[in-house]
Amino acid sequence: MRIDFISDVVCPWCAIGLHSLEAAAARIPGLVLDLHFHPFELNPDMGPEGQDIEEHLAQKYGANVAQLAGTRQAIRERGAALGFEFRMEARSRIYNTLDAHRLLHWAGESFGAPLQRALKGALLKAYFTDGRNVSDPAVLLDIATASGLPEAQARQLLATDRYQAEVRDAEAQVQAQGIHSVPAIVVNQRHLIQGGQSVEVFEQLLRQVLAEPS
Repeated sequence: MRIDFISDVVCPWCAIGLHSLEAAAARIPGLVLDLHFHPFELNPDMGPEGQDIEEHLAQKYGANVAQLAGTRQAIRERGAALGFEFRMEARSRIYNTLDAHRLLHWAGESFGAPLQRALKGALLKAYFTDGRNVSDPAVLLDIATASGLPEAQARQLLATDRYQAEVRDAEAQVQAQGIHSVPAIVVNQRHLIQGGQSVEVFEQLLRQVLAEPS
C-alpha cells in the first residue's frame, strides 16, 4: 500500500502520526506500507540560529504557559504509548529544516524507501528525544552516516545547495493541493488523512482502502 507522508522533522504530531500509522499497519496481517516522505517546512524563513521554542510557540500560536504545558503532556503521553520518547526538556530551540529535507530527498531518490525511513526516524529522534540541532551540518552529517548514507556524499551534499530546488518544488506541489498543515498522509494516492490520528483511526482507514475493489 503506497503511503505519501507529508511532514516536517520538527513537528511533534508528525512523529506521532508516523508511529501511529505504522502501529495500525502492524495490526493488519500481510499489510506492507510503501512509505514515501515529502517535505513540508513549518518555518521556511527561519535563520540557521533557530529560535527559542517558548518564544516561537507563543508568537506563532498565541499559546500561554498553561496551554503549552498541557499540549506537551499530551504529546509526551501519546509518544510513550507508541514507543517514541519525547524529552521536552532536551529541546530548547526550533530550527530551519531545509537541509534535513534535502538529505531525505536524496535518501529516497538514490537509496530507496527503507533508508529514507531510517533517516526520517533518526532525524525525529535526534530532535525530539536527544534535543539536537537538526539544522547544524555536522549534526546532520552524523545522523546521515549513522542511518547508512555514504559519508563523503552526504558531506558534499550538505556543503552545496543540491536538491534545494527539488525540495522547494515538492513543497509548492503540496501547497497547490491545498495541504497547509502536517502531518498529511495520502493513501494509495487517493485518500487523505490529516493530523496525528489514533492507531484505531488509521487502522479503520487502512482496512477500508484494502476492502476497495481494485
